[in-house]
Amino acid sequence: MDTRTVNRITSIDILRGLVMVIMALDHTRDFFHITAFTDDPLNLATTTVPLYFTRWITHFCAPIFVFLAGTSAYLASQNKASNVAGNFLIKRGLWLVFIEVAVITFAFTFNPLYNFIIWQVIWATGWSMVVLGLLIRFNFYAILGIGLVLFFGHNVFDFITLPQNGTSGTLMKILFTAQDTILSLSPDRAIGDFYAILPWTGVMLTGYCAGAWYGAGYHAAKRKRLLLTTGSTLIALFLVLRYFNIYGDPLPWDKQHLLSFLNTNKYPPSLLYLCMTLGPALIALALLENVSTAVSRVISTYGRVPFFYYVLHFYLIHILTVVAFYLSGYGAADIVDKQVPFLFRPQHFGFGLAAVYAIWLGVVAALYLPCKWFNNYKLTHSQWWLKYL
Repeated sequence: MDTRTVNRITSIDILRGLVMVIMALDHTRDFFHITAFTDDPLNLATTTVPLYFTRWITHFCAPIFVFLAGTSAYLASQNKASNVAGNFLIKRGLWLVFIEVAVITFAFTFNPLYNFIIWQVIWATGWSMVVLGLLIRFNFYAILGIGLVLFFGHNVFDFITLPQNGTSGTLMKILFTAQDTILSLSPDRAIGDFYAILPWTGVMLTGYCAGAWYGAGYHAAKRKRLLLTTGSTLIALFLVLRYFNIYGDPLPWDKQHLLSFLNTNKYPPSLLYLCMTLGPALIALALLENVSTAVSRVISTYGRVPFFYYVLHFYLIHILTVVAFYLSGYGAADIVDKQVPFLFRPQHFGFGLAAVYAIWLGVVAALYLPCKWFNNYKLTHSQWWLKYL
């Protein structure tokens, strides 16, 4: 195999593995931190610096995850007819939507009645993959153009009065503006829509187009230069637009506070949020191309099986929550808390930040061998269903 190919795949796996590890920190905080359901860790009036950055660092996870999903889709589509590649992306996208609703929702809630259904990153990734599967039949530059318009242009809705109610209001929320949006289905059933689809589709489409830099025969030095230049440009764009509060985020920052400057809007992902997170990610991809250390090999293990890890880590975290729930003296009467959609997670349950970090490290360590096993299984088996995991 071409050494450049090995390096580029390794760099993607390392970065993806790193964000998967960091992602688990945020989800561990959701279940185990004492104020996770009583306060916002980004609330500058009440947070602490360690708590703020515990949440803020995880902002990098979703954009990098979705962007690299697009890049991987490009690499997987090479040497395939566009209709074959497109059909697979559509089927895998719909599969991810199903997994989000049926499997991830249950991992979050442990509620077999599904009174609260969660639409998050896998939901947005799945529908973005469906859109990419439809667009892949067209010109590469059409995908690039649509991706850039969605990436850079979706904050135009900050300046437009949008419908809030009725079918049109609901569609706008689902497609563009979802922000902790609760869609009521009945008096005892609702959907929590946290990821507006099309802004994330813009991330996936641009990630797909960036996959061209990893095409067969593409010169490594040129790829590295493009990654560094594009990443630096995104960071510069973030700094300029954020400093002057020109465009790209609905919330202006307090010019007396660095934490306010960094507190960009994730729901839906603002342009400045995407520039702030993907700029460093592109630079990291360039710097990781020739990295091969014991640590990078461990991290890349998670990155080679991200879907497997993602599903497993939720179940492990929630099972540990159940154990901690009973060890903390709670009983059957406390399993359901009307203020929290997760069973076995009362509103005022939890521990300090040090305990959250200890549990997080334990979760990541516990998943290493299962991820290593599954990666080896995928390498030595060719069942059709493995392509969907």
